[in-house]
Amino acid sequence: MTLDEPDHKALARWAADCAARVLSTFERHRPQDYRTRDAVEAACAWAQGEITVSEARAAASAAHAAARDAGHPAARSAAHAAGHAAATAHVAEHARHAATYAAACVQGAAAAQEREQQYRDLPEHLRPVVYPALARR
Repeated sequence: MTLDEPDHKALARWAADCAARVLSTFERHRPQDYRTRDAVEAACAWAQGEITVSEARAAASAAHAAARDAGHPAARSAAHAAGHAAATAHVAEHARHAATYAAACVQGAAAAQEREQQYRDLPEHLRPVVYPALARR
């Protein structure tokens, strides 16, 4: 599926929303590390036309570095979610990874609820981009 600019930006905002819901998981373990929050903000800023793709990519790289520094598995997943949200500015398919990592931060029924929330929040016409297996059915 080829995305136009508004849809690409919608995916970035959606990915940022997914990552934002789990930021507290990272921040509980690394309260003075703002790289993940900066990455989520970068995804939103790119979607608003406020920063360049290069700036969003730099924020994504910083968030992935924060993931390497995190130590705790759930905090690491939250940082990767933020990194992929910002990376969506460069390649739209990163949105899928942001959602997957966000769901990995929570366990059991909460993970299923997170996935349901993600699906509900995603515009219907963009679901095949994030969930290609469902589109093939």
